[in-house]
Amino acid sequence: MERFFAIAGAVAAMIGVILGAFGTHGLRGRLSPADLEIFETGVQYHIYHALGLFAVAWAASRWPSGATTLAGWLLIVGIVIFSGSLYTLVLTGQRWLGAVTPVGGLALIAGWGALAWAVLRS
Repeated sequence: MERFFAIAGAVAAMIGVILGAFGTHGLRGRLSPADLEIFETGVQYHIYHALGLFAVAWAASRWPSGATTLAGWLLIVGIVIFSGSLYTLVLTGQRWLGAVTPVGGLALIAGWGALAWAVLRS
C-alpha cells in the first residue's frame, strides 16, 4: 500500500499545483476576491493533504496495518470532498456545496487520527 499512497500523494500534489496555477492565472479577475480566497483554501488543503499521503506511505512501509490503510483512504476522500466541493462551489456558483465541505474536513481529521492510531498501536 505504501507505493499506492506515495503515487496518490504525487498525483494529488501535481493536480493541486495545476489547480493553484489555474486559480492564480485563469481565475484572478474573473472571480470575486471572496471566491478566489475560497478556491485558494481548497488548493492549500489539497496540497497539505497530498503531502500527508506521503506520510501515510512512509508509515505504511514502517508500520503496516489496517489503520494506516484507512488513514490513506480517508485523506484521499477528504481531499476529494473538501477541496473538490470548494472548487465546484466557486466554479459553478452552487452555494449549497458549502454544506458538503465539512464532511470532507471530517474525513481529513479522521485520516490524521487513523494515522496517529496506526503509529501508536505499532
